[in-house]
Order: sequence, then structure tokens, then C-alpha cells
Amino acid sequence: MAKVAFIGLGVMGYPMAGHLRVRGGHELTVYNRTFAKAEKWAAEFGGRAVKTPAEAADGAEFVFACVGNDDDLRSVTTGKDGAFEKLKADAIFIDNTTASAEVARELYEAARARGAHFVDAPVSGGQAGADNGVLTVMCGGDEPAFERAKPVIEAFARMVGLMGPAGAGQITKMINQICIAGLVQGLAEGIHFGKKAGLDIEKVVDVISKGAAGSWQMENRHKTMNAGKYDFGFAVDWMRKDLDIVLAEARRNGAKLPVTALVDQFYGDVQAMGGNRWDTSSLLARLEK
Repeated sequence: MAKVAFIGLGVMGYPMAGHLRVRGGHELTVYNRTFAKAEKWAAEFGGRAVKTPAEAADGAEFVFACVGNDDDLRSVTTGKDGAFEKLKADAIFIDNTTASAEVARELYEAARARGAHFVDAPVSGGQAGADNGVLTVMCGGDEPAFERAKPVIEAFARMVGLMGPAGAGQITKMINQICIAGLVQGLAEGIHFGKKAGLDIEKVVDVISKGAAGSWQMENRHKTMNAGKYDFGFAVDWMRKDLDIVLAEARRNGAKLPVTALVDQFYGDVQAMGGNRWDTSSLLARLEK
């Protein structure tokens, strides 16, 4: 059992912290911007709620964070009453936020300056993956810190991998989002095309899903897409945030991402339709508008 802190109890962080407490058996201290939510988590799982990130990190061996974006992450780490104020020497800060590679490298250096460690560890699998403790975790950082952190992370994951130095986890998550964007747009167009042609989409998917066109998105989203229901996963607002990070990194490193840029615009159209909180498969709604 380790002394663990968790900062950020949103739709992902709340169950992730729960798995660290129940599956991992760790001693948990939690912080959330809305203190009532931290108190609720503590009452449910038997941990301790505190009012600042610094209090959460005080004395912890492992400090996790899962917040909204780069600015939120800086606020809870190096900002006033941030976790780095109390991050002890040799502690490991594990960031599960989907953020930029730039902020990951920045906080890696800030942690090193304190004699501590930083691992960027964004996750994939959505709310269902967090609830069920089967997330995929893509890590960047030093191998010794990763090897120490891996058994702790595994409380909420089915796959944990070290991708390279600081920032490599975030770059890998960007690749994940690039691939998803293209897949979902292709699936949306396929379903739209099939419906216009008068085919039974269930029969079509039953056949093509067994061949080269098969994908997780096809298996898990085609039924709800065909029914025009878009409340089953990662929200459009979140995807656009992620794709903004991807496209900014592409401008920096010179990568050409024409399909990703186009799908990002399509998600903007979905937002204009009022679909901010629809899941990412709602690209079909744009075609059927």
C-alpha cells in the first residue's frame, strides 16, 4: 500500500481514484476544485478530502492529476497552493490529463528541480474505460520512475506503456486522437451512404465488421449512430480540445494532417448544431442534417 494523492475528480478522475483505493488498496487523499465533490468521494471510498493540491501532495509517494487543459494543470502543480509546493523528493507526479507535450516537458523539468519525478500519462478508453478500470495509459518520462509508477497505475488500466521521454505519452495520445477522428468520419460516411442506398445497416455492419473495415468504433458505435443517439462516449467539446492540441503540435513539428484538420472543422459544425456534449460519433448527424 502506498500513500497516493489524486487531483481532479471529474468524469474520469472520480472512478480512477476509486480504483486506486479499492483495487490498489492505497491510502488516498483527494482534491477537487469543488470541495463537496472531494468530500463525496472520500465518504464513498474511505479516503481523505483536502482543500488545496498542496495539501493533497504533502507526503504522498505518488500524485495523480486529471484536469482539463494545460492552464488547469499548471494551476494545480506550479500555481499558488499547487502540488509542487509540497511534492517531496523522489515522489512521482503522474499526469493523466490530455495536454500538450510542451507542458509535459515543462513540468518534467520543474519536478526534477525539486528532486522529484514527472510522468505524462494520458489515457484512452473514455468514461466507460475509467468506470470499469480498463483504460489504456500512454506514458512519457524516465524509465525508473515509470517502472515504479506502473504497478500503481495498473489499478485502473489494462495497458500501460512507456512511449519515450517526457512528452512522448502526450504525443502518443495525439496519434490516438488522429486515428479516431479519421475512423469515425469514415464510419459516419459509410452509414450515411448505406442508408441513402436503402440497405439494412445492421446487416451491412455484420458483414463488413468481420473484414478489413472492422474497428472498435464500428463494433461499439454503429447501433447508436444508426439510431441517431449520441450520448455514449467522449464529448465533441473534448475532442475539439484534443484536436486543437494535435494541430498545434503538427504546426510545430511540420506534420501534414489534412484529414484531421477537416474532421476538426466538421466537429465545429456539430457544435454549431448544438451538439457540444454529443459523443464523437455525432459526425453522422452533420451528414443527415
